[in-house]
Amino acid sequence: HPQLLISAFNDCFKMVLRYVVGLLALSSVDAVRPGRDTNLITIVEPHAVVEPLYPVLSPEDAKKYPKLHKVLEMANKEPAKLAKDLHSLFHDKTVFQGWPGSDGWGAEPEMFEGGDGTPIVVAHGMGDSCFNPGMKQITSLAGQHLNVSATCIPTGDSQITDTIDGFLKNMDKSVDYFAAKVKADPKLANGFNAFGLSQGNNVIRGYITRYNDPPVKTFMSICGVNAGENSITGMCPPGGIPIVSPICDLVDDVLGDLAFTKIVQDILFQANFWRNPEEKKLNSTSFKANSQLAQWNGEGNTDMTQFKANWAKTDGFVWVKGTLDTVVWPKEGEWWGAPDPSDPYKKVLDMKDTRWYKEDLFGLKTADDAGKNHFESFVGEHIRFTTKELYAWLDKYFK
Repeated sequence: HPQLLISAFNDCFKMVLRYVVGLLALSSVDAVRPGRDTNLITIVEPHAVVEPLYPVLSPEDAKKYPKLHKVLEMANKEPAKLAKDLHSLFHDKTVFQGWPGSDGWGAEPEMFEGGDGTPIVVAHGMGDSCFNPGMKQITSLAGQHLNVSATCIPTGDSQITDTIDGFLKNMDKSVDYFAAKVKADPKLANGFNAFGLSQGNNVIRGYITRYNDPPVKTFMSICGVNAGENSITGMCPPGGIPIVSPICDLVDDVLGDLAFTKIVQDILFQANFWRNPEEKKLNSTSFKANSQLAQWNGEGNTDMTQFKANWAKTDGFVWVKGTLDTVVWPKEGEWWGAPDPSDPYKKVLDMKDTRWYKEDLFGLKTADDAGKNHFESFVGEHIRFTTKELYAWLDKYFK
């Protein structure tokens, strides 16, 4: 019937039109928001307005911080591409590759359902994600080994944002997100054990410092940058990858005089744990006022009363150092050592000789006096330990 044919044609035409609109919209940030399946075509209504995922600098700040502006634009316009490129760039140094090693994009973070023992929470490092195979594997293996529930808590709601947020969501905001996830999980209500890899330890350590409710019972920091990073040579491989060289350009650009400006501290995770070891920098007004690490470590202007009380709620701390680590400098920082401010590039202080220990700035000495600090090491590069070593640490400290 002609009328039916015309009606069918109109319906078909509308479907095709909506499909084409969706394809065209994929080129803009309005079409796909991380947190949804980006393999599917997301149809959006014409003129739909979606808030940017990451900060947008004012014209004035964009001129002042051109490299930061460039990276933020990449994150807002091509988040999926940026996330994959970040993962690729940092894969060899800071991404956990699993045993014997695996790579790729996953679907959901690992949540292993085990027995009734104290559950385990895991936090990933820079360029990695709880959605990746390596992190899924280590989370599952830890839970299986002790027969307890284990979960990897991300700092973003998708593989894309979890990866990018390791750079463009600052430490305090990452800790807030982590804390909300902990609070929402009934299995963690009575406390949990936790271990992190690389900068993932900053998230757990920040949770202990600022929240610790429910408490972390035992915290194991594997190659952590809790004491700060004093060099970027290990963070950004020489040459890098052209498509994401702006990330390393950005890190290199801001980890200087710009590092402790409020705008950089409000955005860049790596700037938050950057700690210029020179005495005049440690005593600078901007470091004391703006550095997030300084506030946590008692080197800033923050009243430490509550932070020290929160630190005391944790029963044990395990500090694991990679003896061949070239990513964290100095590697002694993984055991709470630090460059000597009077001669920072030639002399490294042991934990007990640092100001934060001797003056007990955040509770490290109090924990040590109570026998809570434990020190382990493995012969290898940054987070390149073995299953045998991991299982030994879990058996020793998490049971």
